Amino acid sequence: MNERHSFESNRSKSRTGRRMALLGSVAVLGIAVLAGGPGHYNFSNIVSPAASAQAADAQAQGPRGFADLVAKVKPAVISVRVRIDEPATTGMGNNGNGMQFPPGSPMEKFFRQFGRNMPHGKQIVTGEGSGFFISADGYAVTNNHVVDHADTVQVKTDDGTIYKAKVIGTDPKTDLALIKVDSDKTFPYVKFADKAPRVGDWVVAVGNPFGLGGTVTAGIVSARGRDIGSGPYDDYIQIDAPINKGNSGGPAFNIDGNVVGVNTAIFSPSGGSVGIGFDIPSTTAKNVIAQLKEHGKVVRAWMGVTVQPVSAGIAESLGLKKAQGAIVDNAQANSPAAKAGIVAGDVITKVNDDPVKDSRDLARTIGNMKPGSAVKVTLLHDGDMKTVTMTLAKMPSQRTAGNEQNENQNDNGAQQSGVPHLGLTLAPANDVAGAGGKGVVVVGVNPDGPAAEHGFRAGDVILDVGGKAVGKASDVRNALKEAKDSGKHAVLMRVKTANNTRFIAVPLSKAS
Repeated sequence: MNERHSFESNRSKSRTGRRMALLGSVAVLGIAVLAGGPGHYNFSNIVSPAASAQAADAQAQGPRGFADLVAKVKPAVISVRVRIDEPATTGMGNNGNGMQFPPGSPMEKFFRQFGRNMPHGKQIVTGEGSGFFISADGYAVTNNHVVDHADTVQVKTDDGTIYKAKVIGTDPKTDLALIKVDSDKTFPYVKFADKAPRVGDWVVAVGNPFGLGGTVTAGIVSARGRDIGSGPYDDYIQIDAPINKGNSGGPAFNIDGNVVGVNTAIFSPSGGSVGIGFDIPSTTAKNVIAQLKEHGKVVRAWMGVTVQPVSAGIAESLGLKKAQGAIVDNAQANSPAAKAGIVAGDVITKVNDDPVKDSRDLARTIGNMKPGSAVKVTLLHDGDMKTVTMTLAKMPSQRTAGNEQNENQNDNGAQQSGVPHLGLTLAPANDVAGAGGKGVVVVGVNPDGPAAEHGFRAGDVILDVGGKAVGKASDVRNALKEAKDSGKHAVLMRVKTANNTRFIAVPLSKAS
């Protein structure tokens, strides 16, 4: 039996991430008994008799539990409810309470029909997630995918009070958002941890799973540095504290009551928790949220190179002892890297004396810095190790299909007649660190579009369409139009994925 696994965000209606499914608010809840807990240890076989006696006393007193911690932090955790007014669709039906129904089901048809009968052909979509206050004056953190496209935002505090809120800023690349509650009241708040947790440390997650509100779960940090393919700066903490749909944007605390991560996604074959959840680290969130509060957006640094990981074969051919670092495919003209003398074929091994693991690690490191920062870069150049210095520039605005004529739209915003629309957001590979410099990178996939149906994922690179090489979104658009105008029923795309390069035949009849 084959199981289909997916990464899922934890809001009732998800729009971003790697195979992020539409998420409902109904589940069969089971109850499990967990033996032991923090403070419940047995070290008698490896420690002194005195320590054994202390351990026995602790066991006799019972596990300490997390009640004191929960009492301290829970009032700062909120439920976030959003409303989105959008055109009626034939996709998943929504009943206004976060429930979705499969296409074609009687309930889906009923609510879809209701949506069409609403004024102006609109349907109201609601979603629920979680968040937490970070200041007494009502600033709160949640996920971008929780408030994405929201027309109205409400928060519900632990005491049941409901407040209106507004979105201050969002950062889709890290899936973080900052909101502000409209009130003069003083709110309880929590702080981000100053350092990353260790694998094995306790974590306590608090949030709004399935719209239940105020739910607490506990577990440990299972792993760090996870890349789930949801964006260029993936660096997730993996936890086994159960988080489910609706936990998105909620906090994961350490035993000191500080936030070590923002709950964002789960890996699940069924849609429910199987003990594999992913959190944005506090070290990332602190920097992003500070910029959102100050500027309403995130401004990242840029060195101006396209890079790829150093494979074992590349390492061997260059005489490197380890397959580590990022090899430069191209240094853009007049970029900080080019001005510092970096050229194609150089291998960047360190930034400010910190080792560079791979191309994605380099992108995260530079992206977390501020424009104008001076950095020291160690690299292998013509067989010799050398160090150069440069001043990082501001990252140029990413040209995606969303802002380059709004993918298949002309300058006045009207959709071009006869151009197939696949539901992809694209960017030139030269503009995306680690993409390799050739083709067009998929930076967003509409889960209801034909591209998603055929397995396209964020991070895929489209190399050619209909046998023609592509380098920007308009190349893809023109190739699709040419194929349709010539009477073809499908177009063949050569796509480079994380694992291999493959051909995908996309039926033009399904492209709206």
